[in-house]
Amino acid sequence: MILQLSLRAGQPEEELRALCEKKFHAPLRYFKILKKSLDARKKPDIRWVYSVECDSRVPAIKPPEYAKIAGPSPKVVIAGAGPAGLFCAVRLIRHGILPLIAERGKPVEERAADVEAFCRTGVLDTESNVQFGEGGAGTFSDGKLNTQTNTPFNREVLDGFLEFGAPAEIGYLSKPHIGSDKLRRVVANMRNFILSNGGEIAYSTALEDVKMQDGVLKEVKLKGEWRAADVLVLAVGHSARDTFEMLLRRGFLIEQKEFAVGVRIEHLQEKIGESQYGPEFRLLPPADYKLVSHAGVRAAFTFCVCPGGVVIPSASEEGGVVTNGMSNFAREGTNIDSALVVQVKREDFGGEHPLAGVAFQRRLEQAAFRAGGGDYRAPVQLVGDFLAGRESSRFGEVLPTYARGTNFAPLDAVLPPAVTESMRAALPDMDAKLHGFAAPSAVLTGIESRTSSPVRVLRGEDMQAAGKTGVYPCGEGCGYAGGITSAAADGLRVAERVAAKYL
Repeated sequence: MILQLSLRAGQPEEELRALCEKKFHAPLRYFKILKKSLDARKKPDIRWVYSVECDSRVPAIKPPEYAKIAGPSPKVVIAGAGPAGLFCAVRLIRHGILPLIAERGKPVEERAADVEAFCRTGVLDTESNVQFGEGGAGTFSDGKLNTQTNTPFNREVLDGFLEFGAPAEIGYLSKPHIGSDKLRRVVANMRNFILSNGGEIAYSTALEDVKMQDGVLKEVKLKGEWRAADVLVLAVGHSARDTFEMLLRRGFLIEQKEFAVGVRIEHLQEKIGESQYGPEFRLLPPADYKLVSHAGVRAAFTFCVCPGGVVIPSASEEGGVVTNGMSNFAREGTNIDSALVVQVKREDFGGEHPLAGVAFQRRLEQAAFRAGGGDYRAPVQLVGDFLAGRESSRFGEVLPTYARGTNFAPLDAVLPPAVTESMRAALPDMDAKLHGFAAPSAVLTGIESRTSSPVRVLRGEDMQAAGKTGVYPCGEGCGYAGGITSAAADGLRVAERVAAKYL
């Protein structure tokens, strides 16, 4: 039986079981929360709404079955150990295919140490950072698992995360997140599964080249050595700029893809919570938000909201400043931050070259590096000063969390006019929807430039690269996903296509 129940904010979740037994008129032997969401429409009567499955019997649960290939495993190389690459590898192993993952960065534990060292010293490891390394860029984020895509693979992704140690609540929350701290442990568990079941992982090993013969994959170049390969899964991240250049030289069809750029905006978490929920906010998890404005010449929107989080230095190239947001599972920080970004269009890139969007990103990141002082500090401006068109000189009640430090600088010197003008129009418009969003003391930190991939590596209905056999563009970097869940789902989708060739 499936029941729809609700609890008041602050009411213990343990009471759900008693409510179920009362409605079911029998003791329960099976109880499962299917969905949990917050209904804050009638303040102050804020309620958690549940969909609960319960029964007086224990149901028989049949584990999923995966068809195994006959004969030896084909030679499969997966370039990248982000969500797409890891989920692809796990699914291939369950079909009896033993892949090699070539990851240009380091294991997640070493990578975390390198990120911490960069934040402390300003010495950037261009192969081990927020963008590159085991787990992908999403490992240093809020670990959000909600997605706007609609595919049965999304449920399989959540089940996969649960299998490898994610918190149970991601299976039923309407807005699930793992948090950067717990996501790292999940990634390590996935690695252990891959290695203990016959897969391989080569760290500090970028995909350097591919060799095709009459459009068919023959070899891949890893660490200066050519290796025979039947299948190459391109699960690289959106910052693999050198990989895109190599693919273009090798005749792969790549097109520009529009994305968004802007800043991170920081507020005090308690102020946003009170604005969202009123005095009940202390009984609820840290508030988040999702805002869109069409008040300017371009649409502006918030993205990657990190309640209780920090703004993290995310450069992967020397001489560029890049920001991202990161939260732990508990979201225990003083501030809430999100990207405040504006859509940029192909005409902004300044050319028809397939990698013109990459060059556009790089120009903005280098401008932010100069504005920040040339040592990976980030340029910042208070919202009040940004709206008034004046340079900031001191912080108010909101202090920036960007670990490398900041430098007051006008963001108009960093971002294109279409972006800054749209942000100025959007801030008061968004404040009308969420009071305090345009608070004068809120901090704008530049820049957010890696919201999504600036390219798409074209593929056909068979998911192989256009005009190529044996190469499968996959995930966010190749332009087919926009977040952890959709990237992982695309990895599963590609794995099923690859397995189907050999079953």
